[in-house]
Amino acid sequence: MRVLHWHVHGAWSTAFVHGDHEHLIPVAPDRGPEGRGRAQTYAWPDNAVEVTKEELGDTDVDVVVLQRPEELDGLAREWLGGRVPGKDVPAVYVEHNAPQGRVNDLRHPAADRDDLLLVHVTHFNDLFWDAGSTETTVVDHGIVDPGHRYTGELPRAAVVVNEARRRARVTGTDLLPRLNGTVPLDLFGMDAASAGEHVTPIDDLPHAQLHQEMARRRVYLHPIRWTSLGLALLEAMHLGMPVVALATTEVPMAVPPSAGVVSTDVRELRAGLARLVADRDEARERGTAARAAALERYGLGRFLADWDALLERVAR
Repeated sequence: MRVLHWHVHGAWSTAFVHGDHEHLIPVAPDRGPEGRGRAQTYAWPDNAVEVTKEELGDTDVDVVVLQRPEELDGLAREWLGGRVPGKDVPAVYVEHNAPQGRVNDLRHPAADRDDLLLVHVTHFNDLFWDAGSTETTVVDHGIVDPGHRYTGELPRAAVVVNEARRRARVTGTDLLPRLNGTVPLDLFGMDAASAGEHVTPIDDLPHAQLHQEMARRRVYLHPIRWTSLGLALLEAMHLGMPVVALATTEVPMAVPPSAGVVSTDVRELRAGLARLVADRDEARERGTAARAAALERYGLGRFLADWDALLERVAR
């Protein structure tokens, strides 16, 4: 099958292009938001092929996977040479994000459509977004397995947050000073230094190196209040890291009690960090449980099989 989708979210797209389909990835001359092309920092297989706007206009497409309102509002039609997603080309809309705003006002951009399928990446998102009459479904995330690489040799906690200062309370940046008093925190991600003196910043690393460095830390801390489901959390679990996380959005469904500590009580989070850093055996045991849970629910094989079935249904 020939599938058109924009490179919007690197980790999700990396899993998606590992299927058996031919993936057409729009590329603009400046590799900007209109067309970023193939990922530059993730390993993608050869079946992910860059296409220019001129090339795509004459290319047969079996299904288009929309991911942003601007794609729905005209960008996809422009790139498809006037063909309309949902009318001339079968279409699905993948919603990666949790909604923002008052619960009664969480209207989705693709609400009340009968020409496409709205696909959520978590059941939490499906529950909270108001899609009106649009048909919805959920395909849980999948992760390209980085392998069981956990050593936990460093008695520190790893945190992965991009743009921690700008995203502030959304990412729980304000909680880091309260948690840093328990164990040292190493913050990985773009603009890590902006989080302040309560963390040791480690700027954005190549993906493979990030996994290696995360796995050396004793525990993974997920302080994010409001996100769809941080893929760095799922990657940490795949690595075999024990987890201490806020019990918000989809996290309670993703992290079983055997994998670490999940709570909305900061005191419990602090105690969990201290205990796991102090007890290396418990940390290793819970990390093994975290990996088993992640492989079962978020394994790449399950993810691709779910998408194969969905695309086949939509493209008929």
